[in-house]
Amino acid sequence: MAGLRVIPGCRRGLHFGGTCGRRVTLQTTRQLRPLGQPGSSRRPYSATTASTPNGRGWGRNAFITSGALSLVGFGAGVMFGKGYYELMQPKAEWDLNTPNIPKAITYANRFEMLHAAEEIARLIGQDCVSYDSDVLEHHGHSDWSTSNSSERAVAVVYPRTTEDVSTIARICSKRKVPMIPFGAGSSVEGNFSQPYSGICIDFTNMNKVISFHPEDMDVVVQPGVNWVDLNNKIAHTNLFAPMDPSPTATVGGMVSTNCSGTNAFRYGTMKDWVLNLTVVLPDGQTVKTRRRPRKTSAGYNLTSLFVGAEGTLGIVTEITLKLAPIPQDTSVAVIPFPSINDAAAAATLLIRSGISGLAALEIMDDAQMAILNKHGSATVRQRRWQEKPTLFIKFSGTTEAIKSDISRVSSLVAPFSAHQPIFARSKKEEANLWAARKEALFTMVNIRPEGTEMWSTDVAVPISRLAEIITWSKEECSKLGIFASVIGHVGDGNFHVAMMYDPRNAGQKEAVGKTVKEMMRRALEMEGTVSGEHAIGIGKKGSLRDELGVETIGLMRALKRAVDPDWIMNPGKVFD
Repeated sequence: MAGLRVIPGCRRGLHFGGTCGRRVTLQTTRQLRPLGQPGSSRRPYSATTASTPNGRGWGRNAFITSGALSLVGFGAGVMFGKGYYELMQPKAEWDLNTPNIPKAITYANRFEMLHAAEEIARLIGQDCVSYDSDVLEHHGHSDWSTSNSSERAVAVVYPRTTEDVSTIARICSKRKVPMIPFGAGSSVEGNFSQPYSGICIDFTNMNKVISFHPEDMDVVVQPGVNWVDLNNKIAHTNLFAPMDPSPTATVGGMVSTNCSGTNAFRYGTMKDWVLNLTVVLPDGQTVKTRRRPRKTSAGYNLTSLFVGAEGTLGIVTEITLKLAPIPQDTSVAVIPFPSINDAAAAATLLIRSGISGLAALEIMDDAQMAILNKHGSATVRQRRWQEKPTLFIKFSGTTEAIKSDISRVSSLVAPFSAHQPIFARSKKEEANLWAARKEALFTMVNIRPEGTEMWSTDVAVPISRLAEIITWSKEECSKLGIFASVIGHVGDGNFHVAMMYDPRNAGQKEAVGKTVKEMMRRALEMEGTVSGEHAIGIGKKGSLRDELGVETIGLMRALKRAVDPDWIMNPGKVFD
């Protein structure tokens, strides 16, 4: 091949280097399978170039004419000489000092990934590894989200201990196999998607409470523990973990995305409740971020580095959580408003009122309330809901304090709504009222028409701008001619928009995408954030760059490179 040099050791693509000062990476545009089998790819190759400091170029036509015939021989060698090899798209690693010059990252091919899975099975147990296609699909695709990738992991592994995870990491590190942690699969930004295939690590079997210290108000758990189950187990001690995300969520996933939920208004987000973490690094080393006291100023705050990192820096295997006392009493109020602007304005006033017993402040728009009447659970449909923008308010504290707080709330919201607030008169009614808010997302997913997808996104802004951005979002969604609903945690300035659209309708999909992008742009314009609690995943990488800037992303890349030089921990998430 005249004028070209094949760089050895590349299994995911051929890298050609010449005296022209550019390196070209040859990559396939889809997976390769043995010819003649279903899904066999005969699509052409494509080339991507990576500039070198001298900035000189190599013409595309020269590449095509020089390399085309050799590609045939290369393809045949892979297809027939190596059997089930797949060529996967290379990933770019970026230099902090020269951020525009990527260096190719090489991952194992499918054949080697399967060998890694077999080695893992021999060491931690054959029953801890699955190659079942349905299992792989479940772990690689989310109906909650449009942020999915077409690739799937070659296997799902089920460790039981930190030592098992360390074994998995050592094998994957040695073979350059991507590792993708998986909790409950309830995240919505493609956080567990597998754009470069690899091995998915499911923590279902790591669901133990390791130690419980009620006198210290903390608990040590494995990442597969469900937060609802945990609270049920420790309720007799009058303690609980106050985060309130999806009831399906597990603690590992909650740490990964720095989750919050309806209780964040009162209790903060996940980062505020994690004392320390045990983390397996990409090379298999195990570290503990700190010890167990409530406060420390010893060394870097490594705990916060891993909380919200989405599994891109290491694999969390143990979590020490702070716990809070269960409030003496709670209650719920539901208040309809004539418009979304009135509801948002009332929420802003309540937030600034200083009412200490407000534990949660949620909003649901008229479209969502109509869904409750038509498709809610039997419990929810016992009541006929007013199909208007509605605030759901949770109170906590002493019984007497809650009575006083209810009276103040009634007075404060009166100028914004002529509708009579509904206050729970019993514990059963309290649970039934709050169920309407907690079931909202599940209800939307269940009624999604066949063939449509749901685009769910969130932003957060300073509370003084909350009414403005919710009103704008509602108006823009109404122009799309599709189902769209606003719902969210307005108590901390965070809200969600869900839109159902037909992905086969290119115009509709583009319009939804533009609306979401503009919503994020406006949030940033208001000094807000593009993600209040969903994290970044693959769905918001571009918007994160808009929010933080190239320099901050460059620092993040440098931190990742320091602990994950081969870029094998959940690659493709947060940034490229």
